Amino acid sequence: MPEQCDSRPYDALLLLSFGGPEGPDDVVPFLENVTRGRGIPRERLKEVGQHYFLFGGVSPINAQNRELLDALRKDFAEHGLDLPVYWGNRNWAPYLTDTLSTMAADGHRRIAVLATSAYASYSGCRQYRENLADALAELRAEGLPVPRVDKLRHYFNHPGFVRPMIDGVLASLAELPQEVRAGAHLAFTTHSIPLAAADTSGTSEDHTRDGHGGAYVAQHLDVARTIVDAVREETGVDHPWRLVYQSRSGAPHIPWLEPDICDHLEEVHGEGAPAVVMAPIGFVSDHMEVKYDLDTEATAKAAELGLPVARSATVGADPRFAAAVRDLLLERAAAERGAAPERCALGALAASHDLCPVGCCPARAPRPAAAGADWQGPVAEAPV
Repeated sequence: MPEQCDSRPYDALLLLSFGGPEGPDDVVPFLENVTRGRGIPRERLKEVGQHYFLFGGVSPINAQNRELLDALRKDFAEHGLDLPVYWGNRNWAPYLTDTLSTMAADGHRRIAVLATSAYASYSGCRQYRENLADALAELRAEGLPVPRVDKLRHYFNHPGFVRPMIDGVLASLAELPQEVRAGAHLAFTTHSIPLAAADTSGTSEDHTRDGHGGAYVAQHLDVARTIVDAVREETGVDHPWRLVYQSRSGAPHIPWLEPDICDHLEEVHGEGAPAVVMAPIGFVSDHMEVKYDLDTEATAKAAELGLPVARSATVGADPRFAAAVRDLLLERAAAERGAAPERCALGALAASHDLCPVGCCPARAPRPAAAGADWQGPVAEAPV
């Protein structure tokens, strides 16, 4: 018999993601959505889109989200959790506003939201909350019921997110030739962001003014150390490692987090590293930044150097991650009912906050952001 899971007061879960093109004709319109308001010429977007055209104009992210959607529904059903799961994107179909309109029409009024971004930052958290606020405003303008939406906490250190990555690194080490395996360096990669955004990531207590990177860097370092410790325990080898960055964009005069993965490969090769495992811990799934920046560009750089490399898997639709989402949902539901649930977390940092406080991961120009302590928009709340 499946266990009975109490998700009250929530009556639905929304999987909220970035979105990606699913064919060549989608690429430029998708990039126009991503860069809306920045005044980037269409011809420049065609140049940027070459990464997508190398893969037939298809980003893997939507297919991965469909797999995760299926995994969540399967996990919920197996554990007696009768809760519908919907999917909406920021930048491509199915669009967030359309999905929320459908959910409202289906009668849902208390919606838990899982964003496919595990760490604190403006682009990984508050921007999703701003998108939710925009979508709720559209529902209100159309005369539709406006549900309450609650974003589930950051899950960077949840065991169901970290343990699949540990296994991925172990599997990648095993792929390397035996003669270079023990000396392999571990390069933990994540998306580079501007230093100003990194230093103001997380709560005001996390913010830095000395270039240490705020919560964004601290959380990634904690996950990397956790994986290194687990690999040492499993293999008996203490591998050298570093947190590095990829996918930098924007004006060259604006400082971003460094070093870049390709620069790092050159550096460790010069220092005599026999091999490198690239572990994309900053990404939930294999979207374009992973497929191009690591599997194509960084792998080509390693081949140029004669440096053996392996790239470990992202979490994707791993059943342990689906179980973690269920855990996060039930944890938040219990807290909303006034209970004090146990919160799972690995590493040195505690479990993240439920409700983003005022000043958390601020934008350059203040905008309304739902699902946080500063949200004052209209809601139609279902009873607990």
